[in-house]
Amino acid sequence: MQKVLILSLVLALSGCATTVSLEAAPYSNDPNCAEVTVRLPDQIGDLDSRYTNAQATKAWGDPAVVLFRCGLETVEASTLPCVSAGEVDWLVDDSQAPKFRFISFATNPAVEVIVDSENASGITVLESIAIAVAKLPVTKKCTVIEN
Repeated sequence: MQKVLILSLVLALSGCATTVSLEAAPYSNDPNCAEVTVRLPDQIGDLDSRYTNAQATKAWGDPAVVLFRCGLETVEASTLPCVSAGEVDWLVDDSQAPKFRFISFATNPAVEVIVDSENASGITVLESIAIAVAKLPVTKKCTVIEN
């Protein structure tokens, strides 16, 4: 009996070791986030998805190379550059390069994706999740898109 208990504890702890700790976004309980999160791919390129400990989040890579959170406040105006990938407009924050932060533009709610560009291509990540993110209602398009 004690061996079974120890084995169960070891398995439980090893399962927790692969969990990525993220903070849920303020509106992560929005039903639109559930629609997006269930449609996210299990793999981006050669990066497998990882378990996360927060609602409406996902991560890929070990260690985590891509972090995803749904439920941010909608952004309809910004001085950040805007790009389009997979028919979704994204604001690009490169202030922490080589880690890039992408925020979906004018989606309700907004999505945040952080990509370690030394280990993954931002455009590949955005195109891989675009089908899921495109399920969010959009209030407007970027007026100036950078290529």
